[in-house]
Amino acid sequence: MPNHQSSTRVSFRGSSREDPRTFLFRLAAIASLGGLLFGFDTGVISGALVYLHEDFQLTAVTEGLVVTSLLFPGATAGALLGGPIADRVGRKKSLVWAGAVFVVSTVACALAPNLTVLIAARIALGYAVGVASVVVPLYLAEMAPASQRGRIVTVNQLMLVTGLFLAFVMNAILANLIDDHVVWRYMVGVALLPAGCLLLGMRTLPDTPRWYASKQMWSETRRTLQRAHLAARVEAEYEQITAIVEEDAMQGRVSAFAFCRSRPWMKRLIVVGVVLAMAQQTTGVNVVMYYAPTVLESSGLTRSASLIASATVGIAMIVFTVVGMWILGVMGRRRMMLLGFGGVAASHLGLLLTYLLPDSALRSYLILLFMLSVTAFMVTFLGTTGFLVLSEMFPLPIRGFAMGASLGGLWVANSLISFLFPILAERYGSVAVFAGFMVLNMLATLFAFRCIPETKGRTLEELEGDLRARYSGTVAERA
Repeated sequence: MPNHQSSTRVSFRGSSREDPRTFLFRLAAIASLGGLLFGFDTGVISGALVYLHEDFQLTAVTEGLVVTSLLFPGATAGALLGGPIADRVGRKKSLVWAGAVFVVSTVACALAPNLTVLIAARIALGYAVGVASVVVPLYLAEMAPASQRGRIVTVNQLMLVTGLFLAFVMNAILANLIDDHVVWRYMVGVALLPAGCLLLGMRTLPDTPRWYASKQMWSETRRTLQRAHLAARVEAEYEQITAIVEEDAMQGRVSAFAFCRSRPWMKRLIVVGVVLAMAQQTTGVNVVMYYAPTVLESSGLTRSASLIASATVGIAMIVFTVVGMWILGVMGRRRMMLLGFGGVAASHLGLLLTYLLPDSALRSYLILLFMLSVTAFMVTFLGTTGFLVLSEMFPLPIRGFAMGASLGGLWVANSLISFLFPILAERYGSVAVFAGFMVLNMLATLFAFRCIPETKGRTLEELEGDLRARYSGTVAERA
């Protein structure tokens, strides 16, 4: 292995011209455009579908293909492949490539001459969304100092919910400005602007110090730490990173699969990560996002009233994310997860009890209230911690691979729940479905209590040492 000690004496003139806080702000703003596109591209199709019916004469089956092709196979493949690719070529290059795919697939969607091209473009767009869902929180977590990591990584979640809200707003604006069925092309084409900014912006940023170290690029490791961290912390952080990398390097250059085979505790961590990611989807928040207008209309509200009422959910998601980012500074991740899953379970209990009431305006607004409650607990406590904890808990040699596996599970769960909800609600009724969500979230609360480590306030290298010791003997985390 190259002697990195000599590299530590290299003078990096000019590498600290930009204040670390300014650099981290610029870095977070650019990288989290991936989160904005994640939210926008998953939300924009709801407004475009009305006009797509006119252009492409959609059936129920082809409508389902247009909507779900982004989630599966698109985003699922992007998540599963994005992590290992990020380990191999780097976090920065992965996001540059994702930006390029966002640009090309957005143009292809907007100009699609037929349904086949549109679905193919949506799959490609989903691939980029899947890559962004894995690599953006990974990139931000590996760049940020331990004291700021929580709030920097959750900027991505804020951008995600902002992207969803902007999709709904842009759909409404464009539908009123352009009185033509081709307006859907403008709706999906708007994403070209943030996609281009992500592509060009990421080219100006370095890769993470952890990835550079994993490739034995010691000068780049230290130079990037100097840009992102206060001078007093650079040496200590550099020594922690190199100590972990040197220990792993003694085993020789092996794949993530080989690391997992030789270290069972890493496999247990991956299982915890996959279950945690899937549990984010079993909160039922997708029901609120995708089916709120339908659920509210069926509960007794008029169509226009249900659309206006459901728009409040989008606004609430932004507000709750900001509140969650503040709470993150004063509360541990694990406690926030326990509050989140427990609160969501209680909200679903409220929903199923409300559905047992006789039809009335009060019943409709109680349903809206409990839907907002599901959103509040999910976004405030789970949305802000889910991606964050996943980006923190995995060791460097398998970090990209494990993130990809976890987010792959998330997208599979997302697709299944989004697809099955209307079918199950029609067959068994809303009471049974919300009872199912309640039980799943009670189980998720127990899972978080037993298995989720506290990651707040420690460097990624300190966490790796602690998790190695804890999970080597048991997967359970004791409070």
